[in-house]
Amino acid sequence: MRFPDFILRLKNRFDEAGYELYAVGGCVRDRLLGRPVVEYDLTTNALPEQTRKLLSLEKPDSVYMLGEKFGTIGSIWGKTHVEITTYRGEQYEPGSRKPEVQFSSTLEEDLSRRDFTVNAIAEDISAPRLIDPFGGSADLHRKLIRAVGQPADRFRDDPLRLLRAVRFASTLDFEIEDQTAHSVRECAGQLEHISRERIRDEMSRMLTGPAPDAALAQLTELRLMQHIVPELLELRNISTGGGRHKDIFTHTLQVVQRVRDDLVTRWAAVLHDIAKPRTVGRREDGKLHFDGHEQVGATMARRILSDLRYDRPTVDAVANVVALHTHANSYSAEWTDGAVRRLVRDAGPQLRALLHLSRADITSYHRHKVQAAARRVDELQERIRQLEQQASIEALRPPLDGNDLMRIFDRPPGPWLKPLLTHLLDQVIEGNLAPDDRGAAETIVREMYEKMEQE
Repeated sequence: MRFPDFILRLKNRFDEAGYELYAVGGCVRDRLLGRPVVEYDLTTNALPEQTRKLLSLEKPDSVYMLGEKFGTIGSIWGKTHVEITTYRGEQYEPGSRKPEVQFSSTLEEDLSRRDFTVNAIAEDISAPRLIDPFGGSADLHRKLIRAVGQPADRFRDDPLRLLRAVRFASTLDFEIEDQTAHSVRECAGQLEHISRERIRDEMSRMLTGPAPDAALAQLTELRLMQHIVPELLELRNISTGGGRHKDIFTHTLQVVQRVRDDLVTRWAAVLHDIAKPRTVGRREDGKLHFDGHEQVGATMARRILSDLRYDRPTVDAVANVVALHTHANSYSAEWTDGAVRRLVRDAGPQLRALLHLSRADITSYHRHKVQAAARRVDELQERIRQLEQQASIEALRPPLDGNDLMRIFDRPPGPWLKPLLTHLLDQVIEGNLAPDDRGAAETIVREMYEKMEQE
């Protein structure tokens, strides 16, 4: 497979300057697997400043030096990213939360410090030749993730590789080689030395990959999950009850795989039942009930995702879906239009994620139960569509605002406003008050205000 012309030009530029330049890592692995290459990793014996100068001479769309202190200079060529890294070896100092970088002088030494054999293959850009000292090509054929050299040494260099082993295995549908897997278990505690941001990024890649359920199962089996989201481990001890019993962790894995692959929906699927072990209650008709697990779960989701340093919008979105996740599956034809409108407003931008989760959340062995749940969501979506045609639910507002109420009652702003405004909005949502009927709205709030004054 031929490299793009701009990669060939870079190769010539480095050759003329007396430096080596090879393709390496993920782009070589993906080329050998016949997968599309979306970014190119190149490696050289040139130092970062020399790399930057040579790269700039070829006039890419942009050059960025965010990773220069780690030996990496990046560039963008149209839609393709290219990163060029000086030969290096990473050394991990116990207690440090980031790997130290030391440059090396040879390609072989650079490859010897890489994480897994399938990523330790270099390719000559100008000739069809692989440099594969650790058998990565054979491991690709055998579908194996195997550490380069001694696994414990590679994980000591950078413990984030413990998570990368699971990510590559789940993404590529590979197995982790036995000795490497054993070492992952033994070294799992080293994740405590890794920043939560780096762990977050690996989790995001796994959850939005093709097999998030396999990744979560393997993180658990390899003793890594207790250092990431230990609360998930508690789900293995609680049965869903009724019929053919399965634990909630197994149910969670099934739901995660069935929802769409955006980050918010996948995290909501992971955490939607996270509070069930904390809310175990009564048993009726052979089934356990977990009253209030949605709200408790939303609180736990906020804490878990904040601990992993997710941004506030992501945390809010996931928590909102978790808080509402049982609502859609409780829908029936008896719901009023107001109840449907209220769900839409409460879900806000997460409505689609909520409905996806609702569909996936029924994992019964009985097909008729799954089909009935799907019909409920279909019917709810149709009700929403019909109501949206009548008026935008998101845009519903009461006829009077806070300024109107302060004028009517000649009072300054304060807590007294909220119950009046909420009551007016509820009346609009229920269809009892037109959004533009200010006269009727004033009558309603005067009656309610009088009652409030009498209490």
